[in-house]
Amino acid sequence: MIEFDRVSKRYPGGQEALQQVTFEQPAGELTFLTGHSGAGKSTLLKLIMLIERPTGGKVYVQGDDLNTIGKRGIPYLRRRIGMVHQNHQLLFDRSVFDNVALPLIIAGYGPDEIGRRVRAALDKVGLLNKEKLNPIVLSGGELQRVGIARAVVNKPPLLLADEPTGNLDPELSAEIMDIFKDFARVGVAVLIATHDMSLIARYPHRLLSLSEGRLITDRPEAVHGA
Repeated sequence: MIEFDRVSKRYPGGQEALQQVTFEQPAGELTFLTGHSGAGKSTLLKLIMLIERPTGGKVYVQGDDLNTIGKRGIPYLRRRIGMVHQNHQLLFDRSVFDNVALPLIIAGYGPDEIGRRVRAALDKVGLLNKEKLNPIVLSGGELQRVGIARAVVNKPPLLLADEPTGNLDPELSAEIMDIFKDFARVGVAVLIATHDMSLIARYPHRLLSLSEGRLITDRPEAVHGA
């Protein structure tokens, strides 16, 4: 699903954000990505989304070499990837339904298909009864679930999450993790960037740890993990 083959990223000025990073993540696996601030987590996610490009090595998504994808192909790549942000990035002048529908509208789906997919996504995250509300009246946990619904409404095979529980208490974090685990069980590759070591300790899934741009830990999922 995701493959990094000796990937390096150097920014202008000489900063080495990633150095010779190699790993593979198959479909249906939930993986944590951790490391100190500046370790390279955000850069790694940006390379998968083609927000940035590597200065060395290759990144593959579903077998496609991202180095061969030009500017016109980037929107098509991103439709295969769901992205969940810490701060939700929702539109507060639109309803919950309209926020989740946005990727489908951009992709050119018709109204009937949009309605079916949006309601299926909202049902998956337990917010079907909130579709007409404005996001401003929702709790932090509900806002994050709207963000997840929007990320998966296209039924992507890959789901990336950048600090998705960073603003949530442990109970709400557990609810969000349950949703991510459900997606992994049906074959979605889920990659969660987080610095929350207590969260990682509670869910002994595969762990990739970065330090100074290098991959220093690749711990497999515990046999009896959550």
